[in-house]
Amino acid sequence: MRTKLVSACWLLITSFLSLLSCTPATQTSDLPLQTSFYIYRFNSPALIEFSEDFELIKEIPFAIPPNCGLFNIFPAPVGKFMLIELNCPNGQTVLYLDLETNTVTQPITDADSHFLAWTFDGNAAFLKIDSLGNARVIRASTDGSPDSVPISEFTYDLAPSLNQHEFTFTYSRGLGQGSELWLAKRDGDVVEQLYADLYNYVSFARWSLDGKQLAFIKIPDSPIPFTVGELWVMNADGSNARKLADADAGHGYAANWSPDRTKIAFVVRENAEDESANQSSDSLISNIYIIEVASRELTQLTHLTEGHVETASWSPDGNTLGFNVVINGRIDVRIADIATGEIRSLITEPTCCPAWIRK
Repeated sequence: MRTKLVSACWLLITSFLSLLSCTPATQTSDLPLQTSFYIYRFNSPALIEFSEDFELIKEIPFAIPPNCGLFNIFPAPVGKFMLIELNCPNGQTVLYLDLETNTVTQPITDADSHFLAWTFDGNAAFLKIDSLGNARVIRASTDGSPDSVPISEFTYDLAPSLNQHEFTFTYSRGLGQGSELWLAKRDGDVVEQLYADLYNYVSFARWSLDGKQLAFIKIPDSPIPFTVGELWVMNADGSNARKLADADAGHGYAANWSPDRTKIAFVVRENAEDESANQSSDSLISNIYIIEVASRELTQLTHLTEGHVETASWSPDGNTLGFNVVINGRIDVRIADIATGEIRSLITEPTCCPAWIRK
């Protein structure tokens, strides 16, 4: 999320510094995993937990530090941790929040840190750190032990595959040089190129849940910050790359697969001819669309005529989408029922950052 919203106080700062996954994929209990839905409330700052049926469960007090803004929240694929990414004066910073104990740890304290992806098993997160110094990618476990990842320091996007030792990563050598998408094997010791584009940045590569396809957004390699891009898919080996639809580009909004692997939810810019929207996100008008991958049939989910939406995330059962809506500077989380098309807010106060987690 690009919106920078600043809170007035720094809650529990000593625990933050004392030192957006967690529990191993093999569970110690035979009980089925439960799904919870979280949103962040700015007034009386807290993470609010809802049940799978959107009944209020509890609130976790959590305030953003002075002079920092909330960039986004990233739930672990499974377990009890949420990664919180902040914009702060010294650069971006990530924190791990334990949802059971309400304690916070900071995995990187001596450099800026930027979230790339959780590992597929949820035991650690890939981070890019020290962007303006000795830039590099690391794997930071939730227990505090970081490991170096031997891939390009120019990496800006990463996505783990079903194989816990494989992931894709994308990098560019600079403006006007396009981008390259690679597959890393054996934790990055062996790499092979899957795709390259001399004229676009390949961004937000995302695996389908069966590991057979990748979806990604193409962003024109241009000094214009916000443009119209394209949603593409290809096979896991890089073959059969094809465009599905036009998509918003430059704002950082990923396209996400439905759990049944048949559909993709993504953001479409509605005012493509408005040149002011090329320079300012405040001028953007956009909506969530869903595309059937096989037939390329498009369905418009939201119908905003002012303001914009941000990345939509699917519930694990595929019945609901959660996303941010920003209108006149006010941000609000809304949920959409896929079957009925009903869209609603869960609370009246400003909120952001919808996140589903299974634990």
